[in-house]
Amino acid sequence: MRSSRLKSRRRQDLGSKWGRVAIAILSTVGIIDTGSITLNKWGWIGNLNCPGGIDGCDKVLNSPWGTLFQTSNFSVPLSLIGLISYLLILLMAIFPLIPIFKSQKNNISELTWWGLFYLSTSTFIFSIILISIMIFKIKAFCFFCILSCLISLSLLLINLFGGNWEDYGKLFFRGFLMSVAVLLAGLIWSSSVDPSSKEISNNIQGMPPAVIAISSTEKIKLAEHLTKEGAVMYNAYWCPHCHDQKEMFGKEATDKLNLVECAKDGYNNKRDLCEAKGITGFPSWEINGSIDSGVKTLKELAELSNYKNTKDF
Repeated sequence: MRSSRLKSRRRQDLGSKWGRVAIAILSTVGIIDTGSITLNKWGWIGNLNCPGGIDGCDKVLNSPWGTLFQTSNFSVPLSLIGLISYLLILLMAIFPLIPIFKSQKNNISELTWWGLFYLSTSTFIFSIILISIMIFKIKAFCFFCILSCLISLSLLLINLFGGNWEDYGKLFFRGFLMSVAVLLAGLIWSSSVDPSSKEISNNIQGMPPAVIAISSTEKIKLAEHLTKEGAVMYNAYWCPHCHDQKEMFGKEATDKLNLVECAKDGYNNKRDLCEAKGITGFPSWEINGSIDSGVKTLKELAELSNYKNTKDF
């Protein structure tokens, strides 16, 4: 019996080598995928070329679900969790292949296969949650999110068929428990950041709807620059285009802007100032003494206000 078990472990080590190589390759692709998103969110690299349209990727990655933590100077994007997960998967895939650990190969192989199973199961279940949010909540397409989900699924399948498991009953039972735990945690997290589950405006009459999007560091810097240069955005609380303009900046950056409410029944309005300025359309921007109406892209606002920093918004 003992001899048979030892032979089974030897076959598992030999048979799983190419599975580990495949996992290492896929996890490297995952590192590039999530690493690019993370570096872009931190402003360390320029705009990402997103197949299917950059607007969809921007909408998904800058949604409330795209960031775990945000301050005025630093953000922790959700993609960082994916990056760390893929790095751990890569390390566990190649660890038993390092010659220096040859004497402990069987023990290390067994431990890392279980680690790979837990991680690949977790990343796949969480990816399913994110894809569901993308489709039903954000209603946009993001190639990078789809790619990460497919990588997670591939890693799990290679793990299931490449591990040469002796007891699949035990494997599936543990996988079920892990899946339920990740699913519950993911649903609780997604609900906690879902803006539709929160009160998005107060009960004060004439208040505009709350801005939902999360601001990047560069967007916050642009808003601070505009205010410093004396730029003013004239808006009305009921104006959908005004809300669209604010969503381009995101919540944190919008709080930095110099906003003037022009609606007669708007909260804390400055109707007289708007009439004196001849404001007839919303939103209207006053930059360097010139007033121009209509929604502006962030790059247009940067050029109009002579913004000198990087324009990777």
